[in-house]
Amino acid sequence: MQSSNPVLTRLDDVSAAERTVLTERGADRMSIDAVVIRTVALLLLTGAAGAIAWVTLRADGVTGLALFGSSIAGLVLGLVIAFKRITNPWLIAAYAIVQGVLLGVVSRAFEQVYPGIVIQAVVGTFGVFAGMAVLYKFRVLRATPRFTRFVIGALIGVVVLSLANYLVYLFTGNQGLEVYDPNAEVGWVPIVFAIVCIGVGALTFILDFDAIEQGIRYGLPEKYAWYCAFGLLVGLIFLYWQILRLLSYLRR
Repeated sequence: MQSSNPVLTRLDDVSAAERTVLTERGADRMSIDAVVIRTVALLLLTGAAGAIAWVTLRADGVTGLALFGSSIAGLVLGLVIAFKRITNPWLIAAYAIVQGVLLGVVSRAFEQVYPGIVIQAVVGTFGVFAGMAVLYKFRVLRATPRFTRFVIGALIGVVVLSLANYLVYLFTGNQGLEVYDPNAEVGWVPIVFAIVCIGVGALTFILDFDAIEQGIRYGLPEKYAWYCAFGLLVGLIFLYWQILRLLSYLRR
């Protein structure tokens, strides 16, 4: 199974021996319902944490600490869960809560500058996700080897460019592909780059759906439904940030 999402890509590393043991014991296998239920649970948890952070974390010092702490904790938890293939629901739930805090703090800052932008970004995120699910369901888009290579290459490209742009901004203050100052003027380059990021983020769901479908076909243990739900959550959060950024550009 191949996926541009590094989380779901590692499902391919599950050994055949584990699937054989599962079959011999007659244990439960992963199903689409199990993945959907866990994904919805994580989204609700993320939303609840975000709402609480939005309402309670308002002092400047507390907001800054929450922003820094949730960013670091989210990065560490995400990498550990992804590369260790952790299926522990409590650890994955902790990741959802941490990301919710980050989303709540940052989203409130955007909302204060651009009223109504958060609900627009949320609707846009789930709209894109639903659209890609429909395209995959009716096989309009398929995870062919060529398609997979293209999407993975594009994803690596936008991530590297985003990181390089941020490092340049930290050392020089120049904003190129991405504009971090909510009051700064925006040219056509950041807008185009944001659209490209959204497009790439949307296409990754095709590969993720394919990875999940193959995991079900191969009879992976039910615990990997948590791992798949975590992977989808990562993709949705990435897409939300890109749409939020684009909307902020257009509102200027």
